[in-house]
Amino acid sequence: MLTSKQRSHLRGLASKEQPVILIGKKEIEPSLINQAKDALVARELIKGKVQQNAMMDAGEAAELLAKALKADIVNVMGSTFVLFKRNPQNIKINIPTKKNPNPKA
Repeated sequence: MLTSKQRSHLRGLASKEQPVILIGKKEIEPSLINQAKDALVARELIKGKVQQNAMMDAGEAAELLAKALKADIVNVMGSTFVLFKRNPQNIKINIPTKKNPNPKA
């Protein structure tokens, strides 16, 4: 579970990123979940976009993916969403904690 300060930090990092997950007409299929899983392992923080012709909105898509991947939803705004999942074997993103409130990216 992320704190509001951690979410804010991750939102700032994600603002520079391009979406790596695109959701169109089809529902969220296992292949899309695997693609998102691989991206989370490699990056820890991913941005997704729900296209106009999709049958669901960004909030629904983020909820479904987060549940399937056991990830945290950082932000949902408009048609985009951001997910975060820590990779304990290869930590790439330092997030604020009580011991380290101002981490370097």
